[in-house]
Parts: sequence; structure tokens; C-alpha cells
Amino acid sequence: MPRLLTDAQIAQFQRDGYVMPIRVLSTEQAGALRARLEAYEAGGGAARDGLRHKAHLLLTWLADLVRHERVLDAVEDLYGPDLLCWASSFFIKDAEAPAYVSWHQDSTYWGLSTPDVVTAWVALTDSNAANGAMQVIPGSHTRDQMPHRDTFAPDNLLSRGQEVAVDVDPSRAVRFDLRAGEMSLHHVRLVHGSPPNTSTRRRIGYAIRYMPTRVRQLHGADGASLVRGTDRYGHFEPEPRPAADLDPAAVAFHRASSERSSRILYRGADAPGAADPSAARG
Repeated sequence: MPRLLTDAQIAQFQRDGYVMPIRVLSTEQAGALRARLEAYEAGGGAARDGLRHKAHLLLTWLADLVRHERVLDAVEDLYGPDLLCWASSFFIKDAEAPAYVSWHQDSTYWGLSTPDVVTAWVALTDSNAANGAMQVIPGSHTRDQMPHRDTFAPDNLLSRGQEVAVDVDPSRAVRFDLRAGEMSLHHVRLVHGSPPNTSTRRRIGYAIRYMPTRVRQLHGADGASLVRGTDRYGHFEPEPRPAADLDPAAVAFHRASSERSSRILYRGADAPGAADPSAARG
């Protein structure tokens, strides 16, 4: 029996590549996490850089979120009981800012052996048409990996500014309207993107990437956090939960992890700063 999702929601994910909305936090809990995020952001540019790559390795409250029971119950319903958290990143659009996400597939540069990967996108604020909610092309996950081109556009929140090198029909798009504390789940090959935030309020989402333990990295050493069940494969270096926020050992581990992931993500890229892990914008 499914732990959280209904049979209809599981069927929708298989057919359309997504399911939403799923309530995982109360509005008050989402607000409390937003407050912790913004207190952390007040530390300045260096602090904000840490949010771009696996911030759950730095901050205890994000380590708790990637292990949240309701989030994992939903993911287990799709991919079984043995789960890794491979990555996480904030997607933040400030009020009336030009930041956007081009049409893309998540899987393009990740280097993973199979597309058995799902993103849990947890809304810490409302996400809607006015503030640049995510849009998806239903069923596009059933296609193979599509060709992409790198743009490194300065306002694109993606690491390489990548965009699909095929035509996308925006009239087919479905917008993910979420309330604070709700999440969506989408398949790693689902074509998706989002426009700028034209509202006067921030839009904050935390994208958590989960996969079953059988998935491998094809392009070098990599790490992941076992968040449920048992890892019988050992394809990834175990990544620990931080003992405290910004614990020195966690900061050092996070830096090494960022550098390693950057080498995988930017392999073959030809752009200034492409080897710099701080260039990864989301």
C-alpha cells in the first residue's frame, strides 16, 4: 500500500511526469523555515553561495527537511524504500527581479546512470503566476534525453543557463501553483522552466533531488546522503548530517563536495568561471 500518495497520484506521475500539490508542512512551519533562511542570508554573499549546492550538508534545519517523513513517504511511493538525497538547492526569485529558468530537463548534465530521479520542490512561500511559478510540459519525461545548449545567461538560475535545443509549445504548459508548505514532485526528464517574478513578493522554493540507491554516477566520484532504508550498492560516498549549523567539519566537507560536483556538472563547458563551484546558481 502507498504510504502517502494515492494510486491515482502515482499513476499521474508515471503518465505526466509530475504530481502536485502535496501538503508536507503547515503554513506556520514553512514560515519558520523562511525566517531561518533569511536570517542565514543576512550573513552576506558568502552565506548565500552556500545555498546553491547541498545546503543540507551545512544547516541542520535543512538536513531535517530532506529527511522529513512526509516528503520521504511520497518519494518512497514512487521509487521504493531505499533512498538517497543526491543534491538540493534553493530557487529564489526576488521581487520584481529578472531571474528566470529556461525550458530544460534536470538530467542533462548530472551524469547519472538512469533517469530514476525525482525532484521534491518544497514551497517556503506561495508560488503562483505573478511571482514566477514553475511550468512543465506534461508527458515530456517519456522522451529520451534531449539536446541542450548552454547560454550562461546572467539572469538564468540554472548552472549553465542550459535550455532545450528543440521547440517547446508553451500552450501545453501546466503551472505549478503551490501554497507555502506544499510541494510538487517532478521526474528528472520532465521539461520545465519558469518566468521572472513580476510581483512585489519573493518566491522561495527548495529543490531536493532523490533517487533509489541503485543509481550510479558515471563521471567520477560523487556523494549522497542515505535518507531512508539501506544502501546495498555503495555507489556514492556517504554524506553526513551536520552536527551543528556551519560546523567547521561540515563546512570543509561541503566545500570539497561542491568542488567535486562542479567538476561533474561543468564537464566540457567552455565559459569563464565554469570550474568555480560558486557559479552553480541552482
